[in-house]
Amino acid sequence: MKNKPQNISNKAQIIEGIGASSWFTIVKEKNYFRIERFSIKGEKECSNRFKVKPDGFEINKPYRFTYLSHCQECTILQEKKTYKFYKYES
Repeated sequence: MKNKPQNISNKAQIIEGIGASSWFTIVKEKNYFRIERFSIKGEKECSNRFKVKPDGFEINKPYRFTYLSHCQECTILQEKKTYKFYKYES
């Protein structure tokens, strides 16, 4: 596990990759989720609002970011279910 830069939330999770690793955070914002991605050094790479499919993701229960996750789409595993988060275009 990489050392987390101080400017990144304690709740951030890392996805380690062959070419590059990234830190991800998620928070609830009304009917959406705000997902931010940070470089391994702590530089913010993106911050977007996302909708989730299927319904049922619980932000307060344990979850894990996994592949494929990037600035347009993220994947989270929770209680043996796979949730896909899609960037919301207003």
